Amino acid sequence: MIDSLAQAVARINLGEPYFVVLPEFHDRFVATTDVDVRAAMLAEAPLLTGDRRLDAMVGAIAHYLAGRYKLAGIPRWTSNPSRRLEKPWHTSSIGVDWRREYLSDGMREYLTFSSPAEFASRNIFTEERPLQRSLGTQSTTEH
Repeated sequence: MIDSLAQAVARINLGEPYFVVLPEFHDRFVATTDVDVRAAMLAEAPLLTGDRRLDAMVGAIAHYLAGRYKLAGIPRWTSNPSRRLEKPWHTSSIGVDWRREYLSDGMREYLTFSSPAEFASRNIFTEERPLQRSLGTQSTTEH
């Protein structure tokens, strides 16, 4: 059982796949109804993984969940520059062949305009409702 995002990232750093661990964390977060417990699940800054995309994604996830579930504040650690990408990353779990090297121009345009601010501000462009259970089938490209 994952009790915090920091704990989820620790498991990823030990070699567990992010596409298993992050949805597991999300499921636990959503199942929790206590606002204080949810805030505690995001409070501790996760260690960096060394994967810039994943580190930025973790910051975006925490920021997005804090806003979506109306927590008292956004965890301060999410604003760290290590939680942002220099180059755009277009990623999606919807209707694309995730093995393709590049997304179509139309799909990249859709993701650019539909991405929630918490992701777009980190140069991550994804569908308007990220964190669906299909995190493991994402298509990715960086330009």
